[in-house]
Amino acid sequence: MYIIMVASECAPVAKVGGLADVVHSLSGELDQRGHTVEIILPKYDCMRYDHIYDLQIAYRDLWVPWYGGAIHCTVWFGFSDGRRCFFIEPHSQDNYFNRNNFYGFHDEVMRFAFFSKAALEFMLKTNKRPDIIHAHDWQTGLLPVLLYELYQYHGMQQQRVCYTIHNFKHQGVCDEEVLWASGLQRPEYYGNRDRLGDDFSPRRINLMKGGIVYANYANTVSPTHAWEARHTEQGYGLGHILHVHQHKFGGILNGLDYEAWNPETDTLLPHNYTVNNLDGKYANKIALCNRLLLEEAYKPIIAYIGRLDTQKGIALIRHSLFYALDNGAQFVLLGSSPEARINDEFWKLKFELNDNPDCHLEIGFNEELAHLIYAGSDMVVVPSLYEPCGLTQLIALRYGTVPIVRAIGGLADTVFDWNDEHKSPNPNCQRNGYVFYDATPEGLESALHRAIGLWNSHPDIFRRLLVHGMKCDYSWKQSVQNYLNAYEHISVTKV
Repeated sequence: MYIIMVASECAPVAKVGGLADVVHSLSGELDQRGHTVEIILPKYDCMRYDHIYDLQIAYRDLWVPWYGGAIHCTVWFGFSDGRRCFFIEPHSQDNYFNRNNFYGFHDEVMRFAFFSKAALEFMLKTNKRPDIIHAHDWQTGLLPVLLYELYQYHGMQQQRVCYTIHNFKHQGVCDEEVLWASGLQRPEYYGNRDRLGDDFSPRRINLMKGGIVYANYANTVSPTHAWEARHTEQGYGLGHILHVHQHKFGGILNGLDYEAWNPETDTLLPHNYTVNNLDGKYANKIALCNRLLLEEAYKPIIAYIGRLDTQKGIALIRHSLFYALDNGAQFVLLGSSPEARINDEFWKLKFELNDNPDCHLEIGFNEELAHLIYAGSDMVVVPSLYEPCGLTQLIALRYGTVPIVRAIGGLADTVFDWNDEHKSPNPNCQRNGYVFYDATPEGLESALHRAIGLWNSHPDIFRRLLVHGMKCDYSWKQSVQNYLNAYEHISVTKV
């Protein structure tokens, strides 16, 4: 198959969050299976150009229709970690992608609406006719609308769109101006609630909704989150349109890059190890204590690694810290918040606990330290209020660190409670951690209590539990096959 990914991010050249990792990993896995994959990105001025090889102009004069005229663009090509990437650079006074940052501007919708149109115009003018255009998140929600309302009448009638939603919270809600700019016009037509009309804001356009309506297949990044988006408030108002289009909507679990995250070969670890030889894991625990000036004691280390924001359950993260210290465990935190208030709260907490030999808070992010914490900790806590997929628990399982998670989204699809008698204790991803349901201190404590208790009372069984986790396979292998099945289902030319 010939697949073109269109996205606002791709690691390592343009990364803000998990979207970048998914585009990078999925593209690489598809390529390894013999499919032709290309990626189209904006050419940001703040990209990691040191991760692009052989950057050169691929198309010099791309004129993209915009309002009543056109914007002149240059399209660049380069390899990034073996991926074939095209970068669209518009030349206009708007400077859409020359702002020294990826996101956070007043004209966000216009920037990415233009990018979506430019990507299609580039395909049209260069005679690129992929079997599948795989678009991601609200930033490319307008792409399937433009394809089926405009571009299919100019020679792109056989292209099919897979549209993946990584985060329902941000939907690209805007006024009707985007319709006039992009050439769609007809606000009375597109503003209809069955198309792009936002359900809660009269005369407003919802780009993510448009992506769902016009895509041949739409998905989010785990089966449970797909159900949540349809039936709970986690769809952020899109539950009705997802119900209408349920025949083409599903959940495909994200995978983990097992080459980047491999305790056997991880160059950021002082000691490598395997599921059959865990000596290195215990040596990494000592190294972690030395690195963070924790007391070397016979205690479990519980960790939190990730963003500090409301989604992740701030109150429960804080509660897990004090519960661990009150119940004979040590606690390590690595993370920061985009909100100054939350950052200040955890800095204050850090100073309060600075002399505690059983606790260390690292406010910020350090890639090397993250790897060491995953390898050296006994457990990791993930008390999210919502979590479309989550990578923290997948990395923890890979590194033999027992995840303690709330049963939500992708966490519920990947972590299964050790005490669940309905699942057999075997290596095929059953009974590999601890799970709680209520987003309350009592719910969290129910899981922490059992995990700490097993570590103290039955270390041999705890070791068996972490081995079960390491034997789980949450690589991209199955996830890629699920995407290929979806591509095949919607493709005009069956393979």
